Amino acid sequence: MREEIVSELRSIVGEDWVITGEDRIQGYLYDETPPPMLPEASKDVAVVKPRNAEEVSEILKLANRYGLPVFPRGGGTGLVGACVPTMSGIILSLERMNIIKVDRENLMAEAEAGATLADLLKAAEDVGLFFPPHPGDEGAHIGGLLACNAGGARAVKTGVIRNYVKGVEVVLPTGEILTLGGKLVKNNAGYDLMHLIIGSEGTLGVITKAWIRLYPREAVNATIVIPFEDREMALKTVPAIFQEGLMPLAIEYVEKSLVEKTAQHLGLTWPCRDGDHQLILILAEASEAALYEACEKIVNICEKMGSLEPLVAESRGEQERILKIRSEIYSFLKPNLVDILDTTVPPAQLLELIKAVEELGRKYNTYLPVFGHVGDGNLHIHLMREDGWTKEDYDRLRDEVYRKAIELGGTITGEHGIGYIRRRSLEKYIDKKALELMRAIKRIFDPNNILNPDKVFP
Repeated sequence: MREEIVSELRSIVGEDWVITGEDRIQGYLYDETPPPMLPEASKDVAVVKPRNAEEVSEILKLANRYGLPVFPRGGGTGLVGACVPTMSGIILSLERMNIIKVDRENLMAEAEAGATLADLLKAAEDVGLFFPPHPGDEGAHIGGLLACNAGGARAVKTGVIRNYVKGVEVVLPTGEILTLGGKLVKNNAGYDLMHLIIGSEGTLGVITKAWIRLYPREAVNATIVIPFEDREMALKTVPAIFQEGLMPLAIEYVEKSLVEKTAQHLGLTWPCRDGDHQLILILAEASEAALYEACEKIVNICEKMGSLEPLVAESRGEQERILKIRSEIYSFLKPNLVDILDTTVPPAQLLELIKAVEELGRKYNTYLPVFGHVGDGNLHIHLMREDGWTKEDYDRLRDEVYRKAIELGGTITGEHGIGYIRRRSLEKYIDKKALELMRAIKRIFDPNNILNPDKVFP
């Protein structure tokens, strides 16, 4: 980085908020992408920490003048290398922009991009409200959640993050500041540019603020672990639950051996000892009576489908322990992990996808751990390290998984996005005209291609 550029950046944000030097920027050069897939980061970067949209605007105008790539960064919790600085340029960290204000009368939170999911959950809870989705790591930043249209376990009932966003403040790559939407339940004025920005993975604009819909808290909740000996019956139980008019907050599929090993890794014990295949259901209702009725109906359905004795966790401590073990499966697998896929198919086709994955495991003589959000058809498939395997071996296996998902009416990614590591797969599996339109949109928003320039598209 040329010294005059660094000096100009300091004049915009202040001396203390521009960081250079390899030893000081290390924590900004990676995210949670499995190390074998993590792109190599450029160390010739400056980390810049603006305090407001006006400073972001000035930084982007400077970047346009000098032709410098800009890499927006949130909490670094992504899994596809979307925020990794793969070229010399500016890492735009929004961590200082972390204010949240809650408008209880309108059931809205006004959240700056650098506030975390944990901050939003607490701000809502402090005034007796509730943010229904829980899209993963609570250290994730609001801006990143929107930029990646995060999903998570609760999407089965509550939908993904875009379902809760009613407005955004965004700085375009050319420096203009736009406010799209706001504290509005309805807004039908022209093309919906806000939803184009949401999910664009930092390639069309820098989200600096969002207006997010909140809801009254559900009074009571419970977590049920339902074991099955037969995986097919476990997965067929999910549509049976929906067809009875029941909509749990989350329905997860796990394999007992995997959650037991994860629990042991954490120094905990997995509470359900029965059945090799298990469903984890989270229910939230407005009253004890409604919760009891829903639990009773679900248990009856599961018993008819051949389940073993369900385990009902009613205390908050028990529920948190179960959910912590489930959420740490990735961390347990990561040291021996090459890649984590998040293919998504219509929920009723999920069993076919799992069968295909099992067959691929036999074909390639490899262990492919699977778990995921069975209520919405989103399966996490892990490609594990194998001695003697080359990049081409993993590419071949990944392509077979993707082809099967597409054949079943699905997509290559349901929540992680494209980022850096899925660019070639996007080119291979998306409609060519759709890709052409996406590229054209990128050129309109970012004529000098400075914003996350090598992400999403090859």
